[in-house]
Formats: sequence, structure tokens, C-alpha cells
Amino acid sequence: MNQKHLAAYVVVGLLFAASGAYVGMHKKDQASPIATTQPAGITGPVNDLYKQTLPDAKGVAQPLAQYKGKAMLVNFWAPWCGPCVQEMPELSALAAGEEGKKLQVIGIGIDSATNIAEFNDKFKITYPVFVAGMAGTDLSRAFGNGAGGLPYTVLIGADGQVKKTYLGRLKFDELRKDLATL
Repeated sequence: MNQKHLAAYVVVGLLFAASGAYVGMHKKDQASPIATTQPAGITGPVNDLYKQTLPDAKGVAQPLAQYKGKAMLVNFWAPWCGPCVQEMPELSALAAGEEGKKLQVIGIGIDSATNIAEFNDKFKITYPVFVAGMAGTDLSRAFGNGAGGLPYTVLIGADGQVKKTYLGRLKFDELRKDLATL
């Protein structure tokens, strides 16, 4: 992929992310399709997440149920999404640091397997990255991402309950405060 194509992908990604964030911020008086917490037990979108078996960046199918019982930070992203790419070094540092011992960070890519594999090889992401294609958008919507904007991140407790969702580039100071409550 040459620089001109990369620049075009970044611009398109920024436009999609900005429009998703704009729509999400300007919705008024509408109930979110998902509460920030769920009833006892693993139900709804978290259960749907655990039912998924997705290929990793190398093409090996991985059951997401392997993370059941562990706190998770699930980041929906795409290689063409500028804010997604910008937050990845911090997500990698989080996964490799002290927080990463208590929290499983995973990325669910919304793009083709080829694009995600190339991106992963180029940027050496330190946490597991999976390929969901456009079905990843539906999965993120089940977690309350009505606009389908990226990046979209879901904090799930070890109990399988959604603790918080984040639309747009993560604010890591806020995220660390939320992690302290797990």
C-alpha cells in the first residue's frame, strides 16, 4: 500500500469516525440499546461475544470464550480509522503493563483479513487482534454503538457484566480510573 492510498484511507476513516462521534453525541433523550451494566450472569452481547470464534491476524480461528472469567477491554477498530490507529500504542502499553495482568485487551477488526494482517505485521500490536469483517459492526451495535462509529471500546468485568462503553478515541486517564473500580 503506497502513501497516497494510506492517506486516503486515513481521511475516509477520520470522516467515518467524526460522523459516528457527532451522531452519538447529538442523540437526545433516546434510551441506549444496552445499559452500562447487565443483570447477574452473562447475558446479551457479552454472551454473544463469548460465542464468537474469530480468526486472529494470522488467520487461526480463536474462540473468544477463552477470555471468559477475566476482565476484558474489547476495542472495535479498523486500519483505516485514524483515531483507532492513534490509540493502539497506548492500548499496547496498557496490555503489556501492570493493568494487562488483570485485564485482557483484545481488538476486533472491522475490515478484511488481508488488511488486518498487513496492519498487524506493520505495527506489531502486542494484544490479540481478531478479524470480524463487517459483522464486527453488528457486534459493536449490540453493545450500544448505535451509530456504528469507530473506535468503540467496551469494558467488561470478570463477572461478564458491561461496566462502561467508550465511543471515539480513548481518554486513558478516564480509562485507568474506570479500571481501578474493577
